[in-house]
Amino acid sequence: MAVLIALALFIAQAVNFGLALRERAAFRLAQATRPVAIRIADALEREAQGGRPIAPDHGRIRRATRAVIPAGLPRLPELAAELRTQLREQGVDVGRIDTGLRDWAEVDDATQRRDASRGERVRRERDHPEQMLLIAIEQPRHGWLTVIVPWDDDGGVRLFWRLFLQTLILYGVVLLPVLWIARHIARPLRELTAAAQRFGRGGGEPPVAVVERGPADIILLVRSFNALQWRVTAMLDEKDRMLGAIGHDLRTPLAALRVRIESVDDDTDRARMAETIAEMNRTLDDILSLARMGRPSEPLTEVDLAALVDAVVEDFRDLGQDVAFEEAARLRMRLRPSLIRRAIRNLIENAVKYGGSAEVRLIAEPASVCIEVADRGPGIPDNRLSDVFEAFTRLETSRNRDTGGIGLGLALARTIVREAGGDVRLANRSDGGLCATIELPRAA
Repeated sequence: MAVLIALALFIAQAVNFGLALRERAAFRLAQATRPVAIRIADALEREAQGGRPIAPDHGRIRRATRAVIPAGLPRLPELAAELRTQLREQGVDVGRIDTGLRDWAEVDDATQRRDASRGERVRRERDHPEQMLLIAIEQPRHGWLTVIVPWDDDGGVRLFWRLFLQTLILYGVVLLPVLWIARHIARPLRELTAAAQRFGRGGGEPPVAVVERGPADIILLVRSFNALQWRVTAMLDEKDRMLGAIGHDLRTPLAALRVRIESVDDDTDRARMAETIAEMNRTLDDILSLARMGRPSEPLTEVDLAALVDAVVEDFRDLGQDVAFEEAARLRMRLRPSLIRRAIRNLIENAVKYGGSAEVRLIAEPASVCIEVADRGPGIPDNRLSDVFEAFTRLETSRNRDTGGIGLGLALARTIVREAGGDVRLANRSDGGLCATIELPRAA
C-alpha cells in the first residue's frame, strides 16, 4: 500500500513537472519574442512615417544587408517560429528568421571593442544572464534587421530544484502520515494472518488482540476470527476426547483376547491369533494417529535430523532388514521428533516390503532438507502416484497385510510432513524402483 501511494505521488509530481516545464518554455518564448516584435513594429512604423531611420551601426535594432549570425552558434527554431507569430500579430510581414546563442564574454570581446570608437557599448549589467540571443529577421526588399536580447538558460534548472523540493515536502507532509495510518491499520491484519497460519499446528493459540479503535470492519473481522478459532478448538477437543474413548474401548477387548489366546493348545493357531491381534492394534494406532493429526501433543524440539534418520535405519538393521544410509553431517532443526521418525519409518517399511531393501539419503539444501528413501521394487504406475496418498487406498487388491497393508502408511507420512510445513513426493526411478522424498523447510 505504501509503495502504491509513493508511486502515485511520484507520477503526479512527474506530470506536474512536465506541465510546469512546458508552461515555463512557452513563457520564456513569449517573454523573449513579444518585446522584440513590438520594438521592430514600432521602429518600422516610425521609419515609414518619415521618422528616424533604422541605422546599421547603432541602436537596439540595426539594419544589415545580410544575416550576421555566425554559422557555428546554436539555433533556436522554436523561438523563431514564435517570433514570426508575434510579428504577424503586429502586422509585420517578414521572410526568414535566424537565431543564435552567444556568451556575453564573446559579445564583449568582438562587438564592444568594435563599437567603442562610436561611443556605443553593449553594457552588461550585474543581473544579466550568461548568454545573449542574436536574432536576424529578413525584411523583404529591405535587407535584414538584427536584435540582441538577454537569454536566461537557467530557468529550467531552477524550476527542477523547486519542484524537487516541493516533492520532498509533499512526501513528508502526505506520505509519512499515510504510512503511519496504514501501518496502524495493517498491524491487526498482520497479527490475524500470523494467527491463521499458526492455527492447527498444535493448538493452544491465544486469541488475536482486538483493537479498540480503528476501522469497524477490521475490529469485526478479528472478533469473528477469534470466535471461529474458539469453536474449531472446542470441536477438536471434543474429537480428541471421542478418539481417546474409542481407542480405550477397542484396546480393552483386544487385550482380553490376547490373554485368552494363551489357553489355546495349538502353537500355530496361538501364534496366528497373536499376530492378528497385533495387526489390529497397529491398525488402530494408525487410524487414531491419522485422526489426531493437526492437534499433535508433542512439542517442537531441536534435534539432529541426521542422527534421527540414522537411529530409524539402525532399528531396521537390528531386525535384519537391508537398509543402507549415507552418513551425513549434523543438521539441527526444530521438529516433532516422534512424528517425523514415524513418517520416515513408514516410508522405509514400504521400501523394504515392496523392494526388499531401502537406500536412505539426507540432502541438505539452502532452503530445505530432503530425506530420500529409494527401493528396487516394481514401482507405482505414474497415473497412480497421487492416489496412494489417500487413506485406505491400496494398489494391491488382496486383503493380506503382508502384501498390501491397509493403505494408511503413506497417508499418515504425508500428513505428518505437511503439518511440519513440508511435503512428500513419489517418483519412479529410471533404473527401476521407487523413490520417496520427504522435503522439510530449513526453518521448520
